[in-house]
Parts: sequence; structure tokens; C-alpha cells
Amino acid sequence: MSKTITAGQAKQWLDEGGEIAFLDVREHGQYGEEHPFFVVSVPYSRLELDAERLVPRKRVSVVLLDEGDGVAERAAARLEALGYGQVHVLRGGVAAWKAEGYGMFQGVHLPSKTFGELVEHAYHTPRLQAQELAAMQARGEAVVVLDGRPVDEFRKMNIPGAVCCPNGELALRIHALVPDDATPVVVNCAGRTRSIIGAQTLINIGIPNPVYALENGTQGWYLNDLALEHGNDRRYPQVDAAAPALQARRDKARELAGRHGVGDVDAATLAGWMRQEDRTTFLLDVRTGEEFAAGTLPGAQHAPGGQLLQGTDLYVGVKGARLVVADDDGIRARVVASWLAQMGREIHVLPAEEWARARAELPAPVPATAVPGLPVIEPAELAGLMAAGAVQILDVRASMAYRQAHIAGARWAIRPRMAGQAQAGGLVFVATSAELAALAASELPDEIRAGARVLVAPVARWREAGLAIEATPDTPADADCIDFLFFVHDRHDGNKEAARRYLAWETGLIGQLDARERGAYRISP
Repeated sequence: MSKTITAGQAKQWLDEGGEIAFLDVREHGQYGEEHPFFVVSVPYSRLELDAERLVPRKRVSVVLLDEGDGVAERAAARLEALGYGQVHVLRGGVAAWKAEGYGMFQGVHLPSKTFGELVEHAYHTPRLQAQELAAMQARGEAVVVLDGRPVDEFRKMNIPGAVCCPNGELALRIHALVPDDATPVVVNCAGRTRSIIGAQTLINIGIPNPVYALENGTQGWYLNDLALEHGNDRRYPQVDAAAPALQARRDKARELAGRHGVGDVDAATLAGWMRQEDRTTFLLDVRTGEEFAAGTLPGAQHAPGGQLLQGTDLYVGVKGARLVVADDDGIRARVVASWLAQMGREIHVLPAEEWARARAELPAPVPATAVPGLPVIEPAELAGLMAAGAVQILDVRASMAYRQAHIAGARWAIRPRMAGQAQAGGLVFVATSAELAALAASELPDEIRAGARVLVAPVARWREAGLAIEATPDTPADADCIDFLFFVHDRHDGNKEAARRYLAWETGLIGQLDARERGAYRISP
């Protein structure tokens, strides 16, 4: 049996400032509707696939949160099987947390979202209304609009004429994006956080241009009945990171990081930290995905700088851990580090000139524990089994994917609620990966999951094989879609009221903090 602790003990551990992995093992929709401020979402449906990346040191104290329904106990057993030795279940789950009067928050990436609001208040980041930008463009005035989101988000919708330049790339590439020192620059995202951080980043590195955050981003544009563009690929230009002209920006980035107490770490020291058994160190490569794929450092996790600031909990699951950020240009990592320091993180920079030594001295990463997948079945074979009436199908893809299209007769299911979903014989899962299907199947008794297989082919191949496909827009019911956060997604589906609620939520975050949560930040303009 795993150890249990009270909500009061968990809150004390969070406030003391030591290392703790406070993990919410409920599904994404449950987590997004209400959760403690510093908890990290690690849904039980994919726990073993994410745990070792987010919590790499297995001696760290882990606290698991659920609905008080036993999922945390099951998750604890899985983590202990992976070798985690200090796993605790928060007794009574979210109800116990609320009973103590501790705050609960809606939404995702709370520490990062709140940070954006605090930055705007502290730095007085200049802002531009959607109508003002639209009027400038209508008058034909020169203005550069930069979208601080990744390109996949940019493709979905963008301000007319905008160029995609994720926030983590701004400091490196800005001079290739503006024609002169006088043209105004407007940074936007879908809402607020990346608009604010992107604009303030440009101000902090000292570009002479007028710089503004587009208030409320693409949502503000849409709420003012202005047309968005869709499907664009305009993106930042390539730059030569070794160009002598970048030296001034390197000097500015170093000064900016130093102003916020960020120092460099050499390869030998970092290698010692990575081997440490009583302290957690995350090595984060903040460059682009293409650069990371072309070669990185042993043990480094890809964490593009803009997204690392937007959702630190996607990359770091241990509060109080030591962070080391790295690039090969001497600009991006230091700028990102200047913000992480103000988030209250212990942060260091591995200088670009240390990369060669780091490649030689850093320990080889410990590979994540493999999750064996279920055997794969092809659509044509499944069609034959269905024609013979010898199959039962459980679809464990996302609930919204099931609603949109699923095999006729398949039932939707999710790992924490697998009990009683299947009988022995002829069991086939539909999943996005054989590993996720295996995790779901592991919740069933041996005699039921024996011989189970998984279909991982896309819907188009189902049709080619002659499988009957149906859509059920209301099934599963909203209340059963515990993996989906309606609150976040409705704002991009033509629902203006949802967009207004989201923006009100974002601007209201600061007022919900208690003194210890507010005191975790160290924002200093």
C-alpha cells in the first residue's frame, strides 16, 4: 500500500520550497476544470509514457491527486513499479484539498499564465487594441505583426499579414524581421500570455522600435468582428548564429540574464549535477525542433523557449528542481533564463562554447522504461472478424475523435474507467498507439485482455477496408468526456461568449493567488 498524506501536509511541502512532484493523475478535462495552482497534469491514461520525462529522479517526493476515487492509488502502484520510492497519495483527493480552504483554479498552465499577467502589471507592457492595429493596416501604415506561437498554431488562424516567430526565437531573429528602427512591432498570440512576454522580450533586449502586445490576441481580433487568416506558413527567416553582427545581442542577452541573477554553468559542473542522486536537474534545449533533431546534448529535453515559458509544466514536473537551459548561439537561452528566474526557478545557462565539452562529459541518458504495445490488427482483418460476429471493440482515442468518427458498434472507454467495459474473447482496441492501448488493457483482468489487439490505422484506412463508420456528436455525453476541457477549446469554435469568459479568466488569475503562491515569483523590471 502506498503512503497517504493530508492536504495540509501537501500544501506545507509545496510552500517549503524543496523538491516535490505534485501530480494530478485525473484526466485532462477533470484537471482543467479545477486543480491546485502548482499541480502538474499527468493523466493516468498515459502515466507511464510521461512520468519519467517529467520526474526523472526517482527518489524525489511524489504526491498524487485524484477525485478520491482510487485512481491515485492505482497510479502509485504503477510509479512504484517504475522504481519511484517516495510516492504519496493525497488522502481524499480534490475534495480534501477544497475542504481545507485551499484555492482551486480552472484552466491550464496556471503558473505560466499568471506570470504573463504579473509581467504586464509590473513592466507596464505597452498594448495595442485590435481596432487600432486594424486601422493602421487599413491606412497602409508600416507595421510588423509577429505571432509568438508555434507554426502549427499559427496555421490555424492568424492576424492578417502576421509572420510566425515563436517567442523563443524573437531575440535571435528580430533584426531580420523589421525593415528599420522606426517601424512599430506588434506581438500577438491566441490570447494574452505570449503576446505580453513576446513584446516585453523585445523591449528588454533593447530594440529601438515601438513595441506593443496585441491585447487579447487573435481572440480580441475575432471579438471585434475582424477577419482572421487561416492556413498560412509565413515564418521567421533563418539567420547565421555565428554572424559577427549578433555579438551585440549576445552581450545584451548576457547582461539581461545577469540582471536577474542567472549565471553560466560549465560542462564539468553540469555533468556532476546530472549524476546527483539527491537533487533533480533538467537540461532543456530551447532551440527549434529542426535544430534539436539535427543534434543535441546527452540527456537534454527539447523545450522550445517560447513554449517553455508558456507552459513550463509541460517540461518540468518537479517544483524546486534545478533548470539548465542551452542553445548554440548565446542569445536565446539567456533571454529565456531571464524570464524563468523571475518565475522563481533556479536557473542556469550552459554557454554555447561549452557544447563540445558537454557532449563528451555529460552522462548517457537513462532510457525511459519501455511500454510494450499490444499486437496490431489491420483494418481488413478487423472487418472480417466483425462480419463473423467474433469481436468486441473498445475505442480509447480522445473522446472528441470518437464523436467525430468511430467504427459502428465500438464503445468509447478510457483507462481509469475500464472496469466492466469488456468480456473475455475477441477484444480489439482502437487507439492512436499500441502503447496507449496496452496501458488501457492493463486495467482489465488477465483472462479478459488475453489475446487483445489494437487497430492504430487512420480513419481513411477504415473506410478503404469497408468498415462501417458513424459519428455521434453527443456520445459520449459531455459529463463523461473527462479527457476534454471544453472551457479552453470552445473559445476557438466561433463561441464569442466562451472567448470572453476565457479572457476574463486569464485577467482574473492574479486575484486568486494566496500569499505563498504570489511569493513564488521574483519579477523585477
